[in-house]
Amino acid sequence: MNKDASWHAVCLLLLFCLSAPSTFGPEPQADIQTVAKDDMVIEIKAVAGLQFDAVRFVVLPGAHVTLRLNNVDDMSHNLLITAPGSREAVVRASLDMGASGPGQDYAPNLPEVLWSLPLLEPGASAFITFTAPEQEGVYPYVCTVPGHGSVMYGAMYVTNEALPPLAEDPNVPPRQAAASNTAAAPHPYPYQPPTVQRTFMPDASPAAVATWLTDDLSYCWDAGRSMLRYAWRGGFIENAAHWQGKGEEIAQVVGSVFYRNEAGFPLRIGSPDHVPDARFHGYRLHEGIPTYHYRIDGVDVFERITARPEGDGLIRTFEIDGLEESLWFATSKTDGVTYQASAGTWINGMLQLGPAQARRFTVTMINQEPALP
Repeated sequence: MNKDASWHAVCLLLLFCLSAPSTFGPEPQADIQTVAKDDMVIEIKAVAGLQFDAVRFVVLPGAHVTLRLNNVDDMSHNLLITAPGSREAVVRASLDMGASGPGQDYAPNLPEVLWSLPLLEPGASAFITFTAPEQEGVYPYVCTVPGHGSVMYGAMYVTNEALPPLAEDPNVPPRQAAASNTAAAPHPYPYQPPTVQRTFMPDASPAAVATWLTDDLSYCWDAGRSMLRYAWRGGFIENAAHWQGKGEEIAQVVGSVFYRNEAGFPLRIGSPDHVPDARFHGYRLHEGIPTYHYRIDGVDVFERITARPEGDGLIRTFEIDGLEESLWFATSKTDGVTYQASAGTWINGMLQLGPAQARRFTVTMINQEPALP
């Protein structure tokens, strides 16, 4: 094959790889099997559900690579390529950056960070050009925005060898490896609880998160308002379209709602009547359950929602530091649950906590109605 024909074949291969449709939800894009030696172009999208649309790609040792990141999600994302085996350490270091993180694109100054693309706002894109290592191996890439790194990652393979089957690859997110082996599932969520799905939910802003805690217990988190909207028993959701940043079908709750937030945004600083400005900053998963990070009047709040051991309600664990005034937790008599708290004082249906008490406390919400037989 002459030089022009060879280059034409490489271009066709790249065009085929890069024009594969993006997917949102559990079905990952086919991994990018790029084999050209020089001037390789890789394009990855940051998509809804805290994931990259391509969970792995291949480059040859010493190849000249251009990597472009397109952020088509409604949240900010970055992309760091790390040394083999160092992804989790880099993620931990990014969390330790604290308030300095955004100004440094959440890219810690570590030798394990080989290349990085900056923090991109929704709709933005950026690229970087580098020479692939001569040393063959698996070089992870990851979004290090707080709450993203535990699930939003992939693998750059520097190798001349074939890759393992995607479903057996330990270097890609488990949910996407599992999805690659799930064909035409009769239910749109072929997982077991706990599982988290960003979708369009009734009575919530478009940025909603449905979380399936147990076989019988689920809830809706409204990321647009940074608050728990409602919880239900009996199942999860049906007819949900995976979030794509545009109008889609609204999911249907399977079961009966037992809690609905009727008090508005629950946390108030200083005065029980002061509704703060709340800004959502994402979530991180631990054992499949999210911890939500948001800021109220500039104060960081971390909230984790778990099932009550008795199975009849929720336990909300709050971690808040940096308060200089009292914190109030607002409730309503029509919320549908009975409240208990690990600290603070209840005053006319509102929980008051001092700054020290608010550093870590729990609010338990117990279903007032008995479960259906």
